[in-house]
Amino acid sequence: MRALVLERQGELALRDIAIHESVADDDVRIAVHTVGICGSDVHYYQHGRIGDHVVTEPMVLGHEASGTVVEVGADVTHLRPGDRVCMEPGIADIAHDVSRRGHYNLEPSVRFWATPPVHGVLRPFVVHPASLTYRLPDSVSFAHGAMVEPLAVGVHAVNKARLQLGDTALVLGAGTIGVLTALAARAAGASRVLVTDVNAAKLRVLAHYPFLDGIDAARENVAERVLAASGGRGADVVFEASGAAVAAESCVDLVAAAGAVVFVGMPQRPIAYDVVVAQRKEVRVEHVFRYANVFERTVALLAGGQVDVTPLLSRTFGFAESVAAFELAASGAGDVVKVQIELGDEHGSVGS
Repeated sequence: MRALVLERQGELALRDIAIHESVADDDVRIAVHTVGICGSDVHYYQHGRIGDHVVTEPMVLGHEASGTVVEVGADVTHLRPGDRVCMEPGIADIAHDVSRRGHYNLEPSVRFWATPPVHGVLRPFVVHPASLTYRLPDSVSFAHGAMVEPLAVGVHAVNKARLQLGDTALVLGAGTIGVLTALAARAAGASRVLVTDVNAAKLRVLAHYPFLDGIDAARENVAERVLAASGGRGADVVFEASGAAVAAESCVDLVAAAGAVVFVGMPQRPIAYDVVVAQRKEVRVEHVFRYANVFERTVALLAGGQVDVTPLLSRTFGFAESVAAFELAASGAGDVVKVQIELGDEHGSVGS
């Protein structure tokens, strides 16, 4: 089948690739409709690796996806051909101890789409476990369905924060995950949500969300804004979603006493952490790695209208324009939040 293949660092090709996947009794085959380009996809494209995951052979990209079920395994009862769905991209060993404890996202051998050596889903068809495939209500479009995966990160982060009604939340970083985390925090009952970034262009998307307060960290004093917004306490919850080490190092100074810091982004270097300040505030610190047990809730948030991701959808490309789509996503343009690719008429016979 045709697929968008990362041949090696810096080289993409839309070409035929042999991928043979049979439908087991607990699987479904899905005709892929829409795929979002994630920051990790761009990172593999530009750098060829993320930590220990190195691209050593051609790999299909893409893991934020929605589509239509076209075939179901013999034991699948909750899905049928024609169902519109989104897919949770990590396949864990459910027999592993960490999975049985509910943390399957931390299972060490998890196979995650578009993470070497596992192929992603920028291709016409994919076979996937039915248990990780979720029906989309009629009110959730394919484009919004492909946003379930990144929104799930924000929902998981808010769950880890144990955010309470009326809390003041601060999100460091106005990229896709940062804004989605802010929207999840607001949906969970935060009375005020502040979002910072050093890129003023990124903050402009917040104009679509009048309940989010943007802070230009390159020109404003973040601490002063947070104190003014919180009655002098500091933020009840700080979400670090920028991945910038300097931002991560500021979290314990910005959080309120007995508040929580949730690290969502991944700094590129070890950070300095003032244990004494954190102790004096009795700060609770949480970390997020992808998500677990939140996909159904995330779909429900979109279906119920509590979260609107439409303003984040910057541009949609056809499958034939996939390379151009990646070039735009990798350009770093501040006004580009989420780029998606529609596969359109790429679906041939199921056996292709």
